[in-house]
Amino acid sequence: MPDGTLEGLALSPTSSRSVTETINGSHKFVIKGYSLAKGMGVGRHIASDNFTVGGYQWAIYFYPDGKNAEDNSLYVSVFIALASEGTDVRALFELTLVDQSGKGKHKIHSHFERSLESGPYTLKYRGSMWGYKRFYRRAMLETSDYLKDDCLKINCTVGVVVSAMDCFRLHSIQVPESDIGQHFGVLLDNQEGSDVSFNVAGEKFHSHKLVLAARSPVFRAQFFEELQEDTNEIVINDLEPKVFKALLHFVYTDTLMEDELATSSSPSCSSSVSETLAAKLLAASDKYGLARLRLMCESYLCRDITVTSVASILALAVRYHAMELKAVCLKFAAENLAAVMLTEGFEYLKENCPSLQSELLKTVAGCDEECSSQGKSRSVWAQLSDGTDTNGRRVRQRT
Repeated sequence: MPDGTLEGLALSPTSSRSVTETINGSHKFVIKGYSLAKGMGVGRHIASDNFTVGGYQWAIYFYPDGKNAEDNSLYVSVFIALASEGTDVRALFELTLVDQSGKGKHKIHSHFERSLESGPYTLKYRGSMWGYKRFYRRAMLETSDYLKDDCLKINCTVGVVVSAMDCFRLHSIQVPESDIGQHFGVLLDNQEGSDVSFNVAGEKFHSHKLVLAARSPVFRAQFFEELQEDTNEIVINDLEPKVFKALLHFVYTDTLMEDELATSSSPSCSSSVSETLAAKLLAASDKYGLARLRLMCESYLCRDITVTSVASILALAVRYHAMELKAVCLKFAAENLAAVMLTEGFEYLKENCPSLQSELLKTVAGCDEECSSQGKSRSVWAQLSDGTDTNGRRVRQRT
């Protein structure tokens, strides 16, 4: 080899790979009371909750009277908006108006699985939107299978475009999702090796002390710390069998019984909220110190918050130390205070939870401050003073 040179050396080749792909996420937006939303005005919208895809927040905007004044409310408009800070966010979108007849004839507008002449859509800044001013002719919508029981369902998928250097994709091994919950679920179903049983209103549930103790500090103390006579059967007097069954299901599988919750947790009025399975399971989670179950129940109950139910759900949140749910209820009640004050649930709160009034007032003040910082013209206090709710409808104060 010549002195001072690399001539003759065989250098190992190096490589790298840039991968551009989409991070996808979906959101289901249910609009109940479509007929009541009509007439709110051209350019005014109903917004979904924010959802996160690709590190950005998004929201669906539905315009019952259309976005354009020129269309004379002949069409409904639907848009997807960037709801967080971002610059030149590139994304693919799909909007689906769900056919509720079961025939599967959905109305779909999609960027996915088709070639795009100019590439993905670019959203320049927070508030930028993609969608359709003439999404569907309103007269046709109101006689179609998309509208059922005065309810519309809109599904949205967002695919945020990202580029990254891929160092491991060529030599990777896929690891499946954890299935420990399935194995423990089988253990519960088969009752193999069970060493304790629970008598709940005459119905027997066989279980395993070690599993219960590992999951619940209350069970751990009951089985291994408290000085008491060892027993293989425990009587539960304050829970219904279906609630205790759902509790055991969570303890063993770390999941909720979604089917049972769906059929048992749809209150017809605010007074029945406490009778739903989700509410009773929230109480059980508080009793047995199951923090994750409590949070899951809070999330589930959050879906049922309305003007008529918020006070009852707030009372549950306070009673069972559900802090996340309490915060959501306070904010919702503050934003819709004029209407909430006319409900029976609010009267119950005034009589039984007086300390909540000061917390609600603080939340109202925070909402007013937020309105001011965002340049909104109407505050919560303004709604109360002129007797209107957040939708501008006239309401009467009780005397």
